[in-house]
Amino acid sequence: MRGQVFGWRWRRNPLRRRSDVVEAWTVLLVLFLLVLGAPAAGVAVGWWAHGDARAHAVAERAALDLVSAVVVEDAPDAAPTAHGDKQPQYWVQARWTEPDGGSRTGEARVQAGTERGDRADVWLDSAGRSVPAPPTDTAVWQHALAMGTWTTGGVVAVVLLGHFAVRRVATRHRLAEWEREWARTGPEWRHRRA
Repeated sequence: MRGQVFGWRWRRNPLRRRSDVVEAWTVLLVLFLLVLGAPAAGVAVGWWAHGDARAHAVAERAALDLVSAVVVEDAPDAAPTAHGDKQPQYWVQARWTEPDGGSRTGEARVQAGTERGDRADVWLDSAGRSVPAPPTDTAVWQHALAMGTWTTGGVVAVVLLGHFAVRRVATRHRLAEWEREWARTGPEWRHRRA
């Protein structure tokens, strides 16, 4: 019985309607797109995003200078945490030697609990201003994974919405076909008495 039921929409059958065939092929296409298409799109976009973000990070690192600074004021104390969560960073005053040899005092971003006299890395732009550090390799991978995941989810949503629309149209056509058939055969059944 199971072999006779599976695939009935593709075989010749007097009860099979054109909408049944369209719906069957749509289900096959949706299955293919969900199993292979959506992950492939996610991997492709993630790969592209990784390359783009990596190139951006390399260019940003090349445009910035990394100097070692001496912190001249204490950062706020670290807040106690139950699970060793990451402590916030604060902007504090620090002194560093610029790449051209001059000394400068400005703001540097340091971990909570950093004390006066500690050393901190400072990234400087071409004008000598302290700027946030360029993205790390971890940040690049996180960006690539997020882009790939969102793309996969977007493709899945579009495929399922398309499938829903096709099923809705196919059901409407099927009901219209049944209505026409009943309009043709219904009067014959009404005249018969048991």
